[in-house]
Amino acid sequence: MPSPSTPSKMFQKSLVTPVAAMAVLAGLGYVIDVTANQYVQLIFLYICVNTILALSLNLVNGFTGQFSIGHAGFMAVGAYVSAWLSMHAHPMLLSGQLEFLNYILYAAAGGTFAALAGWFVGLPSLRLRGDYLAIVTLGFGEIIRVILLNTEAVGGARGMFGIPSPGDFMTKFLLATFWVMITFLTLWRLVHSVHGRAFLSVREDEIAAQAMGIDTTKVKVRAFVISSFFAGVAGSIFAHAAQYLNPSTFTFTKSVDAIIMVVLGGLGSLTGSVFAAIIVTILPEFVLRPLQEYTGVDLRMVIYSLALILFMIARPAGIFGTRELPDLFKRKAQ
Repeated sequence: MPSPSTPSKMFQKSLVTPVAAMAVLAGLGYVIDVTANQYVQLIFLYICVNTILALSLNLVNGFTGQFSIGHAGFMAVGAYVSAWLSMHAHPMLLSGQLEFLNYILYAAAGGTFAALAGWFVGLPSLRLRGDYLAIVTLGFGEIIRVILLNTEAVGGARGMFGIPSPGDFMTKFLLATFWVMITFLTLWRLVHSVHGRAFLSVREDEIAAQAMGIDTTKVKVRAFVISSFFAGVAGSIFAHAAQYLNPSTFTFTKSVDAIIMVVLGGLGSLTGSVFAAIIVTILPEFVLRPLQEYTGVDLRMVIYSLALILFMIARPAGIFGTRELPDLFKRKAQ
């Protein structure tokens, strides 16, 4: 019989990997803080933003099998709500050295409003399938952008200036990586639970899932709301990293970037989304921008697009396909 201490030992064991990962990321942040300039530091913050964005969209497009192309709209909701709270809301109970923890609450608030927007959009639209759902989500993203463009309370077309920062780069990086870990662990546990199997059943055969008694609309709305929440969190991190917001940032192109990261990493692979977010963020800036400075011709988008096309021809299922990073090591070991 298992000893009474088995559950606590299992809990402690489950914390080893996240704690080790945070320690490694903290060390990486310290090295970047000491050695890199502000431009490089900002790119690493954008990597965290894109990682959360790709992970959240993968829950809908990869694991549930829906096709949403309006993810930038939910990101915009989270960004503007979080930025407005940090600029106008009464300070939270925490102050002094702990004031930066308020930004975790701002991100959670932005994610909550984005989740409410996801529920509002998803409840009627997720009864649709395929192209119809894509059109609805695209329309929602454009509605949000136009509303922000014409709302003077959040700066309108001028955008929001002077958004507060939680501190120096190290503080922002730790907050960003904290939310990356929360997003990854939450989605990992979710997709490996009973709810995750319901998501997969909807993806594989929605009619068969309905025949087995699964409320497919409820399952899809649940995935959509969770995905929207983390998209809002990504928007919050982006707002406080850039310290400026403009509606033109959250266009259809931003949603396409998120889709590229999901497809490139592999539909249904969380670790694939992480790797793809890193590649898509770094490639245009650290690899192709120096080429532009050397040649004097801006060929970044041409080479970037060509590289994506060639990669998808060679790996149509993405970098990882539906597998995760541990699965690849197990396969090599066999």
